[in-house]
Amino acid sequence: MNIRIVLVGAGSLSFGVSMFTDLYLSKVLRGSTIVLHDIDEKKLEIIKDLLIAENEKLENKFTLESTTDRKTAFKDADFIINSIEVGERFKLWRQDYEIPRKHGSTQVLGECGGPGGTFHAFRIIPPIVEIAKDAERICPDAFFINFSNPMARVCLAIQRSTQIRFCGLCHQVGLLQAIFPQLFNMSPKNIKIWGAGLNHFAFLLDLENKINGENLMEAFKSKIGDYIETHDDRFSFSTLTLEVYRRFGYFPYVGDNHLAEYLQFGEEFTKTQDMVDWIDRAENGNQGIYKRIMRFHERLKKGRYPKKGLLLRAPSGERAIPIMEAMIQDSNSYEVAVNIPNDGIIENLPQDLIIETSALVNKLGIHGVKVGKLPRNIAAILRIEASVQDVCVEAVLKKSKELAITALAIDPNVGSFKKAEAIFNEMYELQRDYLPRFK
Repeated sequence: MNIRIVLVGAGSLSFGVSMFTDLYLSKVLRGSTIVLHDIDEKKLEIIKDLLIAENEKLENKFTLESTTDRKTAFKDADFIINSIEVGERFKLWRQDYEIPRKHGSTQVLGECGGPGGTFHAFRIIPPIVEIAKDAERICPDAFFINFSNPMARVCLAIQRSTQIRFCGLCHQVGLLQAIFPQLFNMSPKNIKIWGAGLNHFAFLLDLENKINGENLMEAFKSKIGDYIETHDDRFSFSTLTLEVYRRFGYFPYVGDNHLAEYLQFGEEFTKTQDMVDWIDRAENGNQGIYKRIMRFHERLKKGRYPKKGLLLRAPSGERAIPIMEAMIQDSNSYEVAVNIPNDGIIENLPQDLIIETSALVNKLGIHGVKVGKLPRNIAAILRIEASVQDVCVEAVLKKSKELAITALAIDPNVGSFKKAEAIFNEMYELQRDYLPRFK
């Protein structure tokens, strides 16, 4: 297979293992050229060394290249997978969470929503837009897959800045799939999910048994309340998920901590310590992966590379590689959740909004399953976040301090220009090296 796949941010050690596992398990992509690209030369060398060892174990299934030069990396690319971060991720994330709350914000988590999510967007959108523009110039026919958060805002900036074909991918729907064996005594692979909304703010619309075509929604509704009450998980489905489900009539499949980021009442149903613990858990997981990779690299340099290798034996669950395979094979396969421009899929949300939706994938690209109009109450809360995203992205692209403060002020978890200005001023002083030069 003569396909050129570029991994931008290949030195991201936490991202690497799952993505490389999926690549090396793919039969369709055998013979492709994998280009490792990162601006951190040291980390890039570590990943390259390990993948050369893994590739040799598999009789050189791929051609491997690595470079810190984007022009070289992108030349003749067919697919680009982006997973970059900016700065010390967890140090900045804690600032994103703590500083807005210090000034009176009710925000929860601060990764993709709330004022913390807005500053995350301020930092990461500029370099990703540069990457996407370079892709448009160097390899305009390539398909761009983004994993970097805050997903919806990053993808909206790509859409407003380029004409490149793209999608964003997030594994959050996996929380829902993970409970199917307990709810239905069925494997998740045998249940078709139809969902829609925004990334980390999406809702289940329908369920179907793939084997016999039976609709499973009534069974789901009869079981899910009792399931959550008896399997309460503060990092997954808990009191906020149940409250939103009961009030709005549709099940949010993203988990309490992410769902709470977008709702003014989110703090009423979550605990501060749970959010701190979640960030700690994410950081500890990242450090664990890093230490494992460094151990493998050290053993490689000593000529004692483990026979079992670094990569996993089963697919990671991320969907980038299956989507690429579907495009290459024109398989018209079904994807549960992709992030793409609305463009008529959901009629009562802004049409240039990036929505999360189920879709079909073939050689022509990704095609969202038509939703029509969402229920008014669901559309209403999604439109609030859509407005914040709209202003946030424009603030970055125009480098406008006025719009940046407005994006903070209109967020449901701020609701005040006085608070917004205090948040902006302190965060700007702390993070100025990573932020646009707002004017």
